[in-house]
Amino acid sequence: MTQCRVVVREYGRFVDREEAGQLLASELAGIREERAVILGIPRGGVEVAKEVARLLETDLDIVLTHKIGAPGQEEFAIGAVTESGKVFLDSSPDLAAYREYGRQKGAEEFKVLQQRTQGYRKVLPKTALKGRVVVVVDDGVATGFTMQAALWAAKQEHPKRLVAAVPVAAESSLKRLSKYADEIICLRASESFMSVGGFYMNFGQITDSGVLKILENEAARRYHTA
Repeated sequence: MTQCRVVVREYGRFVDREEAGQLLASELAGIREERAVILGIPRGGVEVAKEVARLLETDLDIVLTHKIGAPGQEEFAIGAVTESGKVFLDSSPDLAAYREYGRQKGAEEFKVLQQRTQGYRKVLPKTALKGRVVVVVDDGVATGFTMQAALWAAKQEHPKRLVAAVPVAAESSLKRLSKYADEIICLRASESFMSVGGFYMNFGQITDSGVLKILENEAARRYHTA
């Protein structure tokens, strides 16, 4: 993979995920004619990706990964697992004691992920990524393991170009993610990163039913444009 191009802007707080998606779409306008596939990471990333795909008039799909949280601190990611069962774990020495736990937890989370996959794919069959520009979208990147796993999964399908696009990210995570993408678009990077939700005025929870509704609308759009 060639050296990753990283583009970081200086936006303030976002009203909600829809606005964040609209702003990302303006940064990604150059790929409008490239038959891109926009992949949202459930759940919150799908809401952002929906707006990107709508404004760029291109295909929307999902890429399924699941965060692996530390024991007793589920919000603190020590890794992530992909739809194929691949487990990524933090390699830093400070977290060495969690490695065995992370592998076991990854196997458990994979079973949960398989169940979610079946439900989502009944609504919208998986889109082939080979030879296409692929943009992986989330509503924010803290530790970056979920996005890392998503990029790895997408790369296995040999896309023409792989882009990570997020409204906000921790600066430290962008450096690691640059090893997995051809390009990163980030609307705001922060050194002091407490939570993704802190960068939004409205950061309501996205439910599985909300994700399914978005996928149903995409399936209907494809049917009517086929």
